[in-house]
Parts: sequence; C-alpha cells; structure tokens
Amino acid sequence: MPADRELHLGLMFWATGTHQAGWRHPDASADAAYDIELIQEVCRTAERAKFDFAFLGDRLACDPALQHSNPAQISRLEPFATAAAIAAATTHIGVVVTANPTYSDPFGVARNLASLDHISGGRAAWNLVTGADAAAALNYSRDQHWDTQKRYDWAEETLEIARALWDSGDQPINHRSEYFSIDGPLGLPRPPQGHVVLLNAGTSDQARELGARQADMVFAGPQPTLAKRKEYYADIKARAAKYGREDHVTVMPGLTPIVAPTTEEAVALHDQLNSLIVLDPEVEVGEVVRAGGIGEGFKRNLVSASEAFGVNLRGNDLNAVVPAETLARVSEDGRRRLAEITRLTRRTADGPERITYADLVHATPQQLSHVVVGNPEEIADEIQLWLEERMADGFNIYPAYVPGSVTAFTELVVPVLQRRGLFRKDYRGRTLRDHLGLAVPAVR
Repeated sequence: MPADRELHLGLMFWATGTHQAGWRHPDASADAAYDIELIQEVCRTAERAKFDFAFLGDRLACDPALQHSNPAQISRLEPFATAAAIAAATTHIGVVVTANPTYSDPFGVARNLASLDHISGGRAAWNLVTGADAAAALNYSRDQHWDTQKRYDWAEETLEIARALWDSGDQPINHRSEYFSIDGPLGLPRPPQGHVVLLNAGTSDQARELGARQADMVFAGPQPTLAKRKEYYADIKARAAKYGREDHVTVMPGLTPIVAPTTEEAVALHDQLNSLIVLDPEVEVGEVVRAGGIGEGFKRNLVSASEAFGVNLRGNDLNAVVPAETLARVSEDGRRRLAEITRLTRRTADGPERITYADLVHATPQQLSHVVVGNPEEIADEIQLWLEERMADGFNIYPAYVPGSVTAFTELVVPVLQRRGLFRKDYRGRTLRDHLGLAVPAVR
C-alpha cells in the first residue's frame, strides 16, 4: 500500500456508545458522559493505538425522547472543557471539538480554538457544523432556527474571521460586514498549527462544497450502496480539485465495528446489543415519529418493517423464523435490506441459520454509520476494501459501547491493519497536522 494511501483513524466519542442500546451492555459504563477519568483513559487507549484524533460531538438542545433512539445525544459535557482535559492527559492524539457558528460568536470561537491548540501543543481541530437542530434556537433567545442559506453564510464568514484572527498577531483585523463588526487582535500568539484543522460533515450540495473548498477532513454520512459510497468520495475529490485541494481533503466515513476473536462471537455480540433495544409499540405508520428518531422516519416494530420491506409482517412472534416464501415477496428496497441482514448476521432465507422477524425490525431504520460484524481479519478486510476502492481515506470509528468496543478494536483490529501495512505503527510528529500530512498554512 503506497504511503500516501495509509489509513487514518479517528474515535467518535459518544460516552454511552453509538449503538442505540450500547449503554445497556453489561460491559458498558452508563455514566461515562460525566466521568472525565474514563474519558481520558478511553482517549489514551486510542492514542496507544496511534489514532489520529478523538472526536467530541455536541448538541445545543436536550430532548428526553432521544433516550429511545439516540441516548448519547441527550446530554454531555461541554466539548472545549472536555477537550482541554483530554489534551492534558495525552501527548499525541488530536482532539476535535464541535462548535456551531450559528449559536457562537466568531471572536469567542477563534479564541477558544487557539487556546486549545496551545494547550494541546498543536492537536486541536474544529468540527464546523451549521446546526440542523431547530430546538437550539429556543436556548439562544431566538424565535426560530435560521434557514440553511443564512446558516452557511454565517458559518463561512465566521471561519474567515477566525483565520484572520489567528493570523493577526498584534494587529487589528477591523472586520466589517452585514453580520459582524470585529476589531481584533485575538490577544494570543498564532496557534501552533497556524490554523487549527478544520472538519466538516454533510451530504447536501452546500455541505459538500464547503468541505471541498475549506475543510481538511470531510466526514461522510452513511451511504446505502457501494456505488453511492464511491460516488460521494469521487464527488468530494472532484470538488476539491477545483480549488487545487484534491490531496488536501481527507474523506472519513463513520464505521461501527462489532468485533470479537471469532465470527460467531461477533454475531452473538451484535445480536446481544440489538436485543437490548426497547422496541416501539405496534402502532400504525403515520403517527408522529419521536424526536431524534434515526433513519427514514421508521420506528422499530413490525408495522414499520412491513412498510420498509413491502410485505405484511404484522402480528408475528419476533423470535420466529420468517418463511422463505414471505422473504421472496419483499420489495426491491426490501431485498437490499435482506442483503444487509445476511452481511451482518450471516443468516439467510433458507440456510442453516435463518432470518427472524426481529432481524427485519432491526434492519428497518437506517444506521448512523456503516456497521461491520466479524473477526479481526474480516473487519480489516472491509476497511482495506474501502481504502483500495477509493471510498474512504480513513474512518471515524463509532464504538457500539464504551469502553469495551474501543478496547476490542484497538487490540484486535489495529494490529492486523499494521501488519498489512495499512496503518502506522507510530506517530510521525506531535501535531494533528503531522498525523494528516498537512503543512502549516502561511500567514495570509
């Protein structure tokens, strides 16, 4: 594998795990969101495995209904304070913080990020999001959430101001516009990385264009097919090439690895996690989906599964085997979902291990990231395929539960990737830009 195609790995730190019921696993720490010593130790585990970064998401509104669909999003520590504690407990791993310009002041964001870059010795990164959560407006004294265009205009200008402040030294920037009036200077030396590493996520045209033009890393959302994954990757690279940045932008999809020493153990772990999910009542589709629901608006029950698979599944025992003749009648999209079930569980319509109604229910909502289940070699095979087929430059690892999933991936899969020459055995420098092979930008 050529050196310029070496893998990049980040850790998506959701304290209760990225699986819907990850917090209920016997080996999970249900209160990890507020246990800074555990958070630090998880990041040290990732650092020992030579991960590029640990990623701290954020949410500016709390919705208790998320307990049913995405409990990790209900509450968490403020990311800048958490990132500083991580930086103090580590030496090399990058620390990504999410800061939403829609509800932030440019001077404050620039100052916080520059401070974090100094505290960490050049390991800070900014996940720039424009905020899709309309409820956040009510926490920031606004009557309504801004439309998409205004949020992106505001975000791009915030980025422009932040970079100007980082470059300003002791000189004022005297920025004046429709939205902002900011004198500067920042009152801090230039960050060790010059500009902190910039991340962006999203699949909309505006998100893709912003990522290609400005970002150092682009987080790719889940794509349902191999062709779609290749299309997304190629599109980002083509857009970046317009700005002379094709080799500058690292594309990082999310990956949830369910790994164990053997395939059978990994499938059993996957089944165990799904068995811990509290399913929805059997009510008709069309009722309001609870806030924060994952995927295409489907609930986890046989009513939604009937719609998703295009065949009536109502009234059956979830643990029962689905007759082969029923599975033969599913819709085209249902066949895609059946293939996913087989890929994850190794169960089929008529083999020795048969698909159950519970499998159909759990395959109904779209997943937060690409899930792969298997032994270490199988997980490494999937990662290598994405890298070689130009679908990714690396992965943001979504641990199903914390800390066990992080430990399993670093101890079982990373050594396989290293033996194959796909992943580093040691860091080549101290900063996140070093890990990503990015130069310090010149003062503008």
